Amino acid sequence: MPDERVRTTSATPGKYADFEGLRQRAIALRREGLSRRQIRDRLFVDNNDLLNRLLNGEPAPEWTKRPNAKDDLRDRARELRAQGMTYDGIQAELGCSKSSISLWVRDMPKPAPRTREEASAIARRGWEATLLRREEERRATKEGAASGIGSLSDRELFLAGVVLYWAEGAKDKPWDRRESLKFINSDPNVIGFYLKWLELQGVAAERLRLCVNIHESADVEDATRFWAELTGLGPASFNKPVIKRHNPKTRRKNTGESYRGCLAIYVRDSVDLYRRMEGAWYGIVGAALSTAEPKRT
Repeated sequence: MPDERVRTTSATPGKYADFEGLRQRAIALRREGLSRRQIRDRLFVDNNDLLNRLLNGEPAPEWTKRPNAKDDLRDRARELRAQGMTYDGIQAELGCSKSSISLWVRDMPKPAPRTREEASAIARRGWEATLLRREEERRATKEGAASGIGSLSDRELFLAGVVLYWAEGAKDKPWDRRESLKFINSDPNVIGFYLKWLELQGVAAERLRLCVNIHESADVEDATRFWAELTGLGPASFNKPVIKRHNPKTRRKNTGESYRGCLAIYVRDSVDLYRRMEGAWYGIVGAALSTAEPKRT
């Protein structure tokens, strides 16, 4: 097999003597279905810039294209690249990832250099487009997962509530018997779910005592009103707020108008309910572990 290495002479300027001949061989190999790396190795081309020039205008084989790539985005990316746009510029225009853009247009020549200011502005726009795309993907995934839940049966609500309480609620210890329900959280959705679970257990509103736990730098009255509206319980159901000292040196994130502290919910005469909750928790654990065990033959 003849050596395809390109030979140069001192009379020929540049590193490669016969560029057109090399280009013809590169295109022929590309049409045979070889990858860019295979062509580089076969022709001993040592940089991507030269390879781009050799393959300029020659479309990539179908197998090198990303299967899930949208044809319209790919075609548009190639149009923008032909107009002299950088990867950052194409990203800002189309909102695609740079890895996809690279796959679509890497056989095309690089655009002319830009000033540092222009490059920074394009890169910033590209990053903003990426963040927007990620946020849309994040929202779509969450909405899809939420819509897939549907309605909950009483059993499902009971089991979910048991798991929630065991993760967030106060628990009895052999050395400190406290068999009663005490739950505290700052998330309004979690509080709302827990109250729904208590309602399923037949706990009347009269058995509930609430207490706001909040830093002294916050608006205590506004927070109390917020929790009262959320729970639907009046001032008579609330104990005196627990005020936490504010340390200016700390870097707390739970500040601002949206900070309303935590709400603690106590259930009177809940010894039996607590025991049933704890028993159900260990029943869930036992069922999960027995299901996960491999079958023995």
